[in-house]
Amino acid sequence: MNTSILLLILALIGIASYLAGTRRAVALAGGRSSGMHSRPGYYGSYVLIWALLPAALILALWLAVSPLVVNSAVRCEFPEEVRAQPQAAQSLAYGMVSTIARGLQVLTPEEREQVTAGTADVRPLLASRGVAIAGDPEPYMIEAAQTLNSMTSTSRIGMIATVLAVAIGGLLLAYRRIAPRFRARNQVEKVILGALVVASSIAILTTVGIVFSMLTEAIQFFTMVPASEFFFGTVWDPRFAAAGATDSAGQFGLIPLLAGTLYIGAVAMAVAVPVGLFSAIYMSEYASPRFRSVAKPLLEVLAGIPTIVYGFFALTTVGPFLRDISAQINELATGNYQNFIQAQSVITAGFVMGIMLIPYVSSLSDDIITAVPRALRDGSLGLGATRSETIKRVVLPAALPGIVGAILMTASRAIGETMIVVLAAGVAARMQFDPFEPMTTVTVKIVSQLTGDLEFTSPQTLVAFALGITLFTITLCLNIYALYIVRKYREQYE
Repeated sequence: MNTSILLLILALIGIASYLAGTRRAVALAGGRSSGMHSRPGYYGSYVLIWALLPAALILALWLAVSPLVVNSAVRCEFPEEVRAQPQAAQSLAYGMVSTIARGLQVLTPEEREQVTAGTADVRPLLASRGVAIAGDPEPYMIEAAQTLNSMTSTSRIGMIATVLAVAIGGLLLAYRRIAPRFRARNQVEKVILGALVVASSIAILTTVGIVFSMLTEAIQFFTMVPASEFFFGTVWDPRFAAAGATDSAGQFGLIPLLAGTLYIGAVAMAVAVPVGLFSAIYMSEYASPRFRSVAKPLLEVLAGIPTIVYGFFALTTVGPFLRDISAQINELATGNYQNFIQAQSVITAGFVMGIMLIPYVSSLSDDIITAVPRALRDGSLGLGATRSETIKRVVLPAALPGIVGAILMTASRAIGETMIVVLAAGVAARMQFDPFEPMTTVTVKIVSQLTGDLEFTSPQTLVAFALGITLFTITLCLNIYALYIVRKYREQYE
């Protein structure tokens, strides 16, 4: 029995427990619901919780711990010379043992006996069943594979028996506790409250874990490279120096990457903010309900397009278009058909990223503008102001804190973009202010430094964590400032 079937059985037990608890409550009520402390559904939910929750926790714990115990037990049976090898070699040997164990499961009992007796060649036999082994297995690997299968099977049987016993025991225990004055609703609501607390804790702990995982690796990086060279360096060249050179760690200047990130983000915001804000004003103040019901969803479709598609659009359409149009302008001005806008450039990446960010600005601003009370508009119009004057002098000032917060949150989204920059702005870490030349961002270099089979022991890989914690700090500060602006200048209306 695999885990999926076990989960299906638990689901059936849960349905049966809910129905049994509900029927018992109805029977005890005797047609008078006032005689019961809670509604029948709460009694059914109480029995369901006791039938499923402990069993599900045991199942999750068993699935997490059992592989570790079996792995340790199988490795302990390796010969002394294998256990004396480095951890990587032991992991490779255990991987081959796992492959052999999976192959033994598809063999017939007679073939397994031949493998155990050593009268059959394991490698071609498993290859005939579609299980490939990198090399010839050692005799201890076959024994370890059999031990692995045996322990795994025993563990699975024990897991199934324990989980089903706990589920049935919980069902019976909760079923017997049902009584007219039993506070089932209070018990169920406590479990729901606990589930909400756990969900909130998971979100918070996940954030804390991400921060600490980056922070520990970043601290290790700063033990190899001084923080002053990283934060104030103007050259990004993380390659190892030539043989015989004194500096073997390269140069890890953050300034070129940070300049490219802010430059491309600024261009994107220059495109997204006016278009998104004006479209939000039109949608909320001028558009008819019929036009709004069609145009707003179409505008928000832009938010659902994958960023890699935007990157392709920039690489194949926007970049070549800007390059060709710049060559034509140069030809008209100087007579030389030579482009001054590169296909991969700051303006290409910023323009396409701005298109991607339009629905973020538009949707958030639209909701904020719509939330302004109608009484303010009516009062302004009643005093003789035109609609445009009402929007400029009443609606937008009232919605300005929320709009500023939306713009700052959109800026955080722009700073963290990767795929558009890779395809539209290039990977050159340069210090320049020409928007028609390529630059790169922090996120692009994080990807490039972590691409390939790498070990996190050199500054070339650890620098990605320093870049990540820096980018995280920037976006966190923007979000905090956006919340501060919203809370400080928010207008309260009755």
